[in-house]
Amino acid sequence: MQFELMASMMCADYGHLEREVKDLEEGGIDSFHIDIMDGRYVPNYAMSLNDMRYIASATDKPLDVHLMIEHPNNRIGLFLQSLRKGDTVYIHPEAEYHPSTTLQAIINAGMIPGIAINPGTSVETVVEMLRIVKRVLVMSVNPGNAAQMFLPYVGKKIIKLLSIKEDMDFEIYWDGACSAEKILEYAPKGVKGFVLGTTLLFGKGQSYGETLKNIRQLKF
Repeated sequence: MQFELMASMMCADYGHLEREVKDLEEGGIDSFHIDIMDGRYVPNYAMSLNDMRYIASATDKPLDVHLMIEHPNNRIGLFLQSLRKGDTVYIHPEAEYHPSTTLQAIINAGMIPGIAINPGTSVETVVEMLRIVKRVLVMSVNPGNAAQMFLPYVGKKIIKLLSIKEDMDFEIYWDGACSAEKILEYAPKGVKGFVLGTTLLFGKGQSYGETLKNIRQLKF
């Protein structure tokens, strides 16, 4: 079964970031997930514009940029000019007065437009944007910190999105508390990719290559 695996780089060892990128790349990661947090939209600060730029310069793999910032349209150009065509940029609809304007800027720059949906955000409130975006990042935990507990009601939201994704032409990606059990349950149902953090990828005492190989060999 084919599914994408993305490394949540906020969980990486920043004392050896170049090595982390290369080890993940050699281990077979599909893309690098970059969490940008401004301390306002979410109660935390995480990766910076310069972190994103460095990782973009250190790998040919796609970047998956998740903007957890207020009013991303005010600063979207700073991010887009540092990315490559084909990279993905997610915004949170609640963070912008007119999210479709920001999504259009992402499209115009040749990037893949996406929205991230918080656990408390209903599908009904974003349904119009589902015809604009190509990716929907479903947060299974409240955004802002790693190592949080899975919120079980998110599963019903994913089922609802799976029922309309073909008609609206978008793919679904999982972010937060991603375990092997969640991949086993939701990859066969049609979830396209999974963001891997401390639950399954980082700090496991073995090489990234071994970990990623074991994930891809899960018995469905």
